[in-house]
Amino acid sequence: MSQSMWGFPLDILRRGENQGPHWEHVQSFNATLMLETLRGKRMMFVGDSLNRGQYVSMICLLHRLLPKDGKSMKTYNNDALTVFRAKDYNATIEFYWAPFLLESNSDNAIVHRISDRIVRKGSINKHGKHWKGVDILVFNSYLWWMTGLEMKILKGSFEDEEKEIMVVSTEDAYRMAMRTLLRWVRKNMDRKKTRVFFTSMSPTHAKSIDWAGEPGENCYNQTTLIEDPNYWGSDSRKSIMKVIGEVFSKSKFPITFLNITQLSSYRKDAHTSIYKKQWNPLTPEQLANPVSYADCVHWCLPGLQDTWNELLFAKLFYP
Repeated sequence: MSQSMWGFPLDILRRGENQGPHWEHVQSFNATLMLETLRGKRMMFVGDSLNRGQYVSMICLLHRLLPKDGKSMKTYNNDALTVFRAKDYNATIEFYWAPFLLESNSDNAIVHRISDRIVRKGSINKHGKHWKGVDILVFNSYLWWMTGLEMKILKGSFEDEEKEIMVVSTEDAYRMAMRTLLRWVRKNMDRKKTRVFFTSMSPTHAKSIDWAGEPGENCYNQTTLIEDPNYWGSDSRKSIMKVIGEVFSKSKFPITFLNITQLSSYRKDAHTSIYKKQWNPLTPEQLANPVSYADCVHWCLPGLQDTWNELLFAKLFYP
């Protein structure tokens, strides 16, 4: 029986017809097929907490098919690496914390709330050494770059007593990082054995005026979708999307782009809002004004990020 590049029978892959790229033709997520495809392989999500959310979504979609003693989850490297293991499949699904992909002063997976963010130029190998040997890589990097119109780039090492730091536009800094990523992928990944994905920016819903809502509101207590098909939030920089298009179009290694931005932009109702875990006690003032502490960045699970994984699944099997 003929097999795909992932070693799974093609006749099973072909049971889903209409394999076009359009959303109305996206195949439903098949957990059994996904697990069989991952047999003997490693899948890794690399990036920030939004990519970690998609990672958790993937595990939630798969783990119910595994017996209790047939799965485990452990963290390594001071929580930078989380590994979910499907024992009977000899497969792992992993998450690696690297919000800028390059080395930065925000690399601590636990303590990383640093307002004065600095990224070290050309330093991807610090993290990249942990990605080698992975069969399916899913990258993201956007939110952490959005600290303003400029970014600080370190030339040299964080260990240097006198640090040489240059300030460049966010777009130029992001372009540098994406080019570095593509060089790393080209040098370290085998296109015959590896699939590489990059997830586009995840939108936020912190400003209700974006969707003609009442001033001063955000995602808190939102229960309906945004119905304007042309809606685009002010926090989603088209200049960054343009950089991605420019850089990735020149890639010598095939990278599949998961464009989740537009479809996610409509979901002002899907954020964790006030229901996320609070790491610090809320003040009486905050409790009196839920809008002040609603999380309009991250997403509820089950929820929107399951849809992201449906798109990933479709792109993986029906590119």
